[in-house]
Amino acid sequence: GYTAPVTGGNFVDLVQKGFYNNMHIQRSDGFVVQTGKPEDGKAIGYVGTPSKAIGAGPNGERQIPTEIFVRGDKGPFYESTIEDEGRGGEATILPFSSYGAMGWARDEYDVNSGSSQFFWLLFDSDLTPAGKNVLDGRYPCFGYVVEGSDFLQDLKEGDVITSAKVTSGLEYLQQPKE
Repeated sequence: GYTAPVTGGNFVDLVQKGFYNNMHIQRSDGFVVQTGKPEDGKAIGYVGTPSKAIGAGPNGERQIPTEIFVRGDKGPFYESTIEDEGRGGEATILPFSSYGAMGWARDEYDVNSGSSQFFWLLFDSDLTPAGKNVLDGRYPCFGYVVEGSDFLQDLKEGDVITSAKVTSGLEYLQQPKE
């Protein structure tokens, strides 16, 4: 959560709530594996109680702002992409530069539309060359798969996440203040 504390905290919170348990993989196209869209109703993300820190989407979704941490900055900036900030080409602290990088999905044209959908990048150096890929600075990268990443290549649309669990670091989660 250091490079994307709001995004990482939101993910951990949803894991703790059991949101991803029994959820289907919704996209698996050789570029990313993605999940996190509720399968019932109109909502495109987790529906929870909005607060001052977390906005409400058109169908009651919790909305998380885009959060980008550029190398050399003291912290991440929010609600904007690296291009919007006029900083295209600068390196992010946690880049999409390896197989299993975890990114927060959002609507392409709304930087504050992230909710509960995330993806694992199936890294290919031809598609995502270091420093020149289309994800860095546009989507928050909030972690990497560090064990068992070989299973990602076998995931298909319709496969089910039977359960998700935080295995360490839960004591660092800070809930938003009301």
